[in-house]
Amino acid sequence: MRPDRPATALTPFARLPRAYRQSHIAHSTVDAHGRAHWLLTDMPPASQLDEPHDARVVTVENGRPYETHLSGVRLRHPSLGALPDGGFVLADARSRPGEEQVQVFDALGRPSWAFRVGDAVEDLLVDETGDLWVSHFDEGIYGDDELSWPGLRRWSGTGDPLWEYRPGPGHGPISDCYALNVGTRAVWACPYQDFPLLEIREDRVVRVRENPVEGARGFAVHADRVVFFSPYGHHDRIVDCRMTRDAVRPLGYGRLLRADGGELGRRRRSVCRGPRIYVQEKPFLEWGVLDISVT
Repeated sequence: MRPDRPATALTPFARLPRAYRQSHIAHSTVDAHGRAHWLLTDMPPASQLDEPHDARVVTVENGRPYETHLSGVRLRHPSLGALPDGGFVLADARSRPGEEQVQVFDALGRPSWAFRVGDAVEDLLVDETGDLWVSHFDEGIYGDDELSWPGLRRWSGTGDPLWEYRPGPGHGPISDCYALNVGTRAVWACPYQDFPLLEIREDRVVRVRENPVEGARGFAVHADRVVFFSPYGHHDRIVDCRMTRDAVRPLGYGRLLRADGGELGRRRRSVCRGPRIYVQEKPFLEWGVLDISVT
């Protein structure tokens, strides 16, 4: 591998308007169409017990904000996804047996569906068609909820199971889905234990690439290039790689910086969509982006 490459700064992408910053940020995401969303509540959802409460989603699209009020939110530790029809989906990371921990809201913020996707949700990403890609961490995969056992599943927006991961030649069971990338034409996953790079198209794993980069929490893919972010032991490292037919070949590594050139903190979120890694640091007010299709 070549020596360290120059540090790369994130590009500013979206910022929560100042008028909303007194609210509690329950979650935030970037959707398949490049819109940033913040789920806001008056109090932390975990403090509201099991009582339904109101929330609002603030969306920033091309620098312009607008909001959607959600009524009857019942979740305590929600992840947020945006549907292509203007609605939203919330999923609780943890759930008890029989508990419907996914809520779907229409474009007016009214609850319309509720269903289960399994315990220990790692990532919830909605694709361009409105299907939900849900990955799980080890406590679900090795727990009592069989919906979590595959480690990665695709669901419709109304809770119909559409696909689940199954081991095959060159790729064994998922023990923890460390990183997930939902792009336009493919979905990619990099799971524990051996961290193979899985390429998923048309509801099957079409390619398995051996990958020496362990423990990355995110990655971007463009043509034959893949850039991993935050592997084991290096919270701000990026590893630039090329893909062959069957393997990932590291070429060089560097550091990812905040948009202002400062060092990235350790408490952050990331969302991976095709060639882009969106990164957000605590207090989760701003999103920056690394787009490998233009670098």
